[in-house]
Amino acid sequence: MTPEIAARLENLNIQLMAEAKGYCMFVRGDLMAMAYRSEDGSFRSLGSSGIMTENGLAYLVWRGAQQVLATHGGGGVPASAEQAETVQRFSADLKAALGFSE
Repeated sequence: MTPEIAARLENLNIQLMAEAKGYCMFVRGDLMAMAYRSEDGSFRSLGSSGIMTENGLAYLVWRGAQQVLATHGGGGVPASAEQAETVQRFSADLKAALGFSE
């Protein structure tokens, strides 16, 4: 990871929590996202951002006209406006820090 990316992550209070071959897990509070990193060290794609809930990691999805925090088991609960904004802000901040254009 370049010093510039590390500084942007730090300024946005985003931490690199784990690394595996080709993948990095980033967190901020109870938010999490995975990013794919190529062999040259550049970030190539960003997975969906999720939020930890009492039912495990949930992703912000649309079901009809409603935003829902959906879990892997197919369940989900309606997302509050604050939860939706928090997940979306984290995703946007992480994209910016890693150098993805919107």
